[in-house]
Amino acid sequence: MKKSYDKILGSLLGGAIGDALGYPVEFISADAIKKKYGPNGITEYSLTRGRALISDDTQMTLFTANGILLADARENAPISINTYRDHIRRCYKDWLTTQSHSFTFAKDLDTCAWLMNIPELFNARAPGITCISALESDKLGSVSKPINSSKGCGGVMRVAPIGLYFTESESMSQRDIDMLGAEAAAITHGHELGYIPAAILVHIISLLSHGYTSVRDAVIHASGEAYKLFADTEHFPKLLKLICSALAYAQSDTDEFEAITSLGEGWVAEEALAISIYCAVKHENDFEKAIVTSVNHNGDSDSTGAITGNILGAHLGADAIPERFKRDLEIYDVICELAKDLSSETDSLGRSKKYMRTV
Repeated sequence: MKKSYDKILGSLLGGAIGDALGYPVEFISADAIKKKYGPNGITEYSLTRGRALISDDTQMTLFTANGILLADARENAPISINTYRDHIRRCYKDWLTTQSHSFTFAKDLDTCAWLMNIPELFNARAPGITCISALESDKLGSVSKPINSSKGCGGVMRVAPIGLYFTESESMSQRDIDMLGAEAAAITHGHELGYIPAAILVHIISLLSHGYTSVRDAVIHASGEAYKLFADTEHFPKLLKLICSALAYAQSDTDEFEAITSLGEGWVAEEALAISIYCAVKHENDFEKAIVTSVNHNGDSDSTGAITGNILGAHLGADAIPERFKRDLEIYDVICELAKDLSSETDSLGRSKKYMRTV
């Protein structure tokens, strides 16, 4: 199945836009948001030196993409799930460097991610403690060997590129693609509810970016496939119940803020996914309304904004995103370049040379 550059770019940009809109209000209440930005909450970027800043959510999403592309550049096909996971982890290790060192300092290090050539990424933007501590460890977290018991949303908010890049093939089934999403999250988040939501999000984005017409149907299909993978896990029923609640709220007249509040605050993965599903299904054809709704609440606004943007961007495509959200977005050009690489818009030899190169 052909990969659509417009939908891949839409998902990456959508995630970055939701992240950048929600980042300034991540740690303040809905009442405080309204007091600062007006009765409708934050609806426009809060610029810093003329830029809408991305947070660690988008940073790590881009390093996920880099890890996938690095694996394809360095390994001979077919490549296993574990090989992709290991290359993604190597790129996360490079991301870790960007959170504590300068761009100049990193030039002398042995790094593997092409993104280490981007000075703007060398900024600590409220990185998750769990991500930092897990990547500082020498242990490799996986679904079968959890590194911790965290179910924070730091795993699910970064896996969209997996759903965008892979299509079913003889060497990679949809089940494999979904499990790679779970494994990528489990690198840092070992609780079942830290990595199962990542598998579901990957499946949703995979369907939408390759032509599935309904967000709601994509969510239902993804949940059904996740049941086959994780039905025997202790906590899957809780996640499924929360997703069902999100879908029910999206079809009801319940006040949007009340609906989101009932689903949680988004600090943990199952709540972040449920809130994002609610916003994306409720406003399936209105990117702006979905994004604004997804960040104006009491919780982890940048993560729910990022995941909502990933979903709707994959569904609607980049052309459907209002131009005003594209203007002033930090590292816009880098996002566009990675989208081209993920969609195979650039030639394979050029990609291989690019991702084989170290800083």
